[in-house]
Amino acid sequence: MKTTIEYRNTTFNIDLSKPLDISIPLRGTKENVTAWYVNPPEFTPVMENGFIGDVNLGGAVNFRNIFFNPHGHGTHTECVGHISKKPYTINQCLKQFTFHAKLVTITPYNVDGDSVIMLEQVEKIWQKNEADALVIRTMPNSDSKLHKQYSSTNPTYIHHKAMQFLVDNGVQHLLIDTPSVDREEDEGKLLAHHIFWDYPKNPQLSKTITELIFVPNTIIDDFYILQFQIASFENDASPSKPTLYEILN
Repeated sequence: MKTTIEYRNTTFNIDLSKPLDISIPLRGTKENVTAWYVNPPEFTPVMENGFIGDVNLGGAVNFRNIFFNPHGHGTHTECVGHISKKPYTINQCLKQFTFHAKLVTITPYNVDGDSVIMLEQVEKIWQKNEADALVIRTMPNSDSKLHKQYSSTNPTYIHHKAMQFLVDNGVQHLLIDTPSVDREEDEGKLLAHHIFWDYPKNPQLSKTITELIFVPNTIIDDFYILQFQIASFENDASPSKPTLYEILN
């Protein structure tokens, strides 16, 4: 299923039948990835007034309540509403869903015991306005990221000077395979988040951050067409399914 996309005066050919899913599935088990001290997601059948929401328990249909946290339970895309007093929502802010993206692999530096993506690293992998979206795969990279329990592990984050460089050089959508672009414990400063959205000075409503992605090693560093798929949540973030398509030309 091949198609041609005309995007910013450039023609891209992609095959829609060969999507490269870089999201982490949401599961109702302890094997689900978690961060920010949340318990595992809960998938429970509705059992009320004689109704049985589980076919295996005698019900006519599977009819489950699902309890989860977008930020703590897997791949999610967030808007400036994540840090703003005004209740901006991802459903209001993300109006375009297809972008030109660059995938890069970075081995973070060890800085005083922290795993950090530094300014000199992003300067080497990003040229001004070369794409709309930057997808960062951090090393080491293994399937353990699909079920890792991140709380109290101080995961990799982006140094605020590196984030400022990315903002100054045209990154509109940032995707990363860690729970946050900021340090797990930073006294609530969230410097990288504030820099990315220029909040509160000049909130950038159309820009997004996507965290807890997983990019298999079989996907090579290159340019791709990125497509976002989100639920229409009137919330600062939504679980999401970012998908890459190889550019054929």
